[in-house]
Amino acid sequence: MKLKLSGSLKIDAFSMRIADIEGVELDRLHALSLSVGWPHRAEDWQFLRETGQGFVALDEIGRVLGSAMWFGHGAGFATVGMVITSPRLQTQGAAQWLMKRVFDRIPGRDLRLNATRAARRLYLSLDFQPEKTVYQCQGVARVPATGRPAEPRGDIRTLDTSDIPSAIALDAAGFGVRRTALIEKLFAHSVGYGLFKGNQLSAFALCRPFGRGHVVGPVVAENDADAVAILRPHVADHSGSFLRVDTHMANGEFAAFLSHAAMPVFDTVLTMSLGKRLADFVAGGPSVPKAYALASQTLG
Repeated sequence: MKLKLSGSLKIDAFSMRIADIEGVELDRLHALSLSVGWPHRAEDWQFLRETGQGFVALDEIGRVLGSAMWFGHGAGFATVGMVITSPRLQTQGAAQWLMKRVFDRIPGRDLRLNATRAARRLYLSLDFQPEKTVYQCQGVARVPATGRPAEPRGDIRTLDTSDIPSAIALDAAGFGVRRTALIEKLFAHSVGYGLFKGNQLSAFALCRPFGRGHVVGPVVAENDADAVAILRPHVADHSGSFLRVDTHMANGEFAAFLSHAAMPVFDTVLTMSLGKRLADFVAGGPSVPKAYALASQTLG
């Protein structure tokens, strides 16, 4: 798609200009996400700025009216997220203007994002194609009281930095793209549990502070039972506090466990892609790793 770019955008009686997101105070970014009801803390914005790149839209007196970020993985793929426009601009073309600037910075890459209902028409107009629904499951977690958990098919232990290369490889097999820098960054901010069969890491789940409490993700495993086995200790760790999991799993043992752990579906977004589909949306065999939970809606 050939897009004509402009360095500024006239809206109503004022103009917007683009600035690098690195130069903006965190409290102003936090105020932007609060204006649209997103749960991101200032610390979550900082994590994203350290992980990716982005723009903000500023008005003539420097107020932050919009944002857009991207997170590259290799030369050919990126996820797009934190595409926000303040409520007063949401029908004025500001989001499309920001997306065109993103396209200009990462031309030719396959892209993926998670679209709210309000944003789907925008992304369809930019040739993004629907892929799968993401179920935002959250609540005050509790370990399910019904039924005895199945014995894990392997040993579960806390992950440490020595496990990062295995986690990167397992995540790449499940997601479809090697996300080395992201997994390394997540390890630095997360508690992780891994399922080991012999000395081989076969499933893992990371959990970190986010929003109203903690978020678990990514979760990568070969099957539902293994995914539940590595999610369960995180639920136990945070029983009685707010926990969130974003998953494409609509049914099955993993989805049922989330419901029984007091994390019902709160909302949904739609994963959309521009370019080729990745491995996580292509049917695989029973022993192929699967991405059971996203790192986040922004990161994929």
